[in-house]
Amino acid sequence: MSDASWHVLHTGPTQAAAAWAGMEAPVDGDGFGPFDTACCAADELWPRLAAAPVDVLVVHGGWDGWVRCASDVAVIVVADAPTASDCVRWLRDGAQDIASPDELVQPDWPRRLRAAIERQRVRAVTRQAFATDVHTGLPHAGQLIEHMSHLLALREREPAPMALLVLRIEGLATTMARLGPEAAGTLRRKVAVRLRAGVRASDVVASVGDDAFAVLLSLIDTPADADRVGRKLLGSLGETFKVGGVDLAVATALGIASYPADGTQPDMLLRRAAGLAASAQATGRSGYANRVEHGAIPAANDEDSH
Repeated sequence: MSDASWHVLHTGPTQAAAAWAGMEAPVDGDGFGPFDTACCAADELWPRLAAAPVDVLVVHGGWDGWVRCASDVAVIVVADAPTASDCVRWLRDGAQDIASPDELVQPDWPRRLRAAIERQRVRAVTRQAFATDVHTGLPHAGQLIEHMSHLLALREREPAPMALLVLRIEGLATTMARLGPEAAGTLRRKVAVRLRAGVRASDVVASVGDDAFAVLLSLIDTPADADRVGRKLLGSLGETFKVGGVDLAVATALGIASYPADGTQPDMLLRRAAGLAASAQATGRSGYANRVEHGAIPAANDEDSH
């Protein structure tokens, strides 16, 4: 980033915003920069993050709303005489550093800004390494929750409905027992590909368990849209899969949670959708050797490839 500035944004309660408007990091940052510094009130943060890049968020005044964006930007919390428990909580919530107001004008402040950026980079790489399902390449539940948290934070300013679908897949364990782990992994991958092909590029498909997938519909007009997409996905998974020259079928149970009707927090929505999927009767797999459930679904083969 030697040819551009790192973007530093100071934020906190509205009444204190004016006090930080004049804060400017050194232009060159003593070799750690250069830095481009700006300020906004806490209630202006989400549109600001959506409109312009931010590398470091410097949070003043004890405002805790920064936690919702800690997965995306480096955070330094500025506080007068914080307790040990406060510091531990902030660090566990994702802050990269904690500073006193006086330290913002010290010579080593540019170094601390750059260190926070690099810590966030390492954290993001590490999170990504453990956030992807090996067989499907899809994000895991933790990454889905982070993505939903960011979207819901933006929706606080511009409310819009969205829905989370959870599809519980039956037939993977039978495939494992019958054909082995490689075939079961291939079947999971083919299920994931079919789900991904059935939704828009802006929607998110995630692996949320050994036998479950989630689909986040980031923007819908009405709850009926989620039902329509759910029926479409159930239909696509009702067609057989060809794995190693063998026709395999799965049975699928669907659960749907709608925002904001069924909850306003990511974990709440995921729990509701997963609970509904767990209690719903799976349909499909009638007439196949790996069948457990009942329900007739017409067959259509994939190409014979892994």
